[in-house]
Amino acid sequence: QVQLVESGGGLVQAGGSLRLSCAASGRTFSSSIMGWLRQAPGKEREFVAAISLSGSRTYYRTYYADFVKGRFTISRDNAKNTQYLQMNSLNPEDTAVYYCAAGPRPDSLYSANSYNYWGQGTQVTVSS
Repeated sequence: QVQLVESGGGLVQAGGSLRLSCAASGRTFSSSIMGWLRQAPGKEREFVAAISLSGSRTYYRTYYADFVKGRFTISRDNAKNTQYLQMNSLNPEDTAVYYCAAGPRPDSLYSANSYNYWGQGTQVTVSS
């Protein structure tokens, strides 16, 4: 059974940082696209970041939503079957439940509907 378990959410002041972790079990995701998506109250779930293995399988490519570029960094540790989201310069608009997800089609990794595996989510709250 595949499980994705997020951790690291919490309450932080504007301008602060948090690091989210997502531990995967049940299968190896080293060759799969993994991502982070978020959902704020009253809003649809939206893409935040994703990481995929290059075609040459020699490095990982990263993808970001415009609203997090330069502030968030996605990474992964295949030895631990874990991915991370380092979030810096947080602002109140970043308040949401953040979900770890995996397995989208490469041509639609920006679409929440494309992801096959989901974690339970972790709350991130940024106070002003």
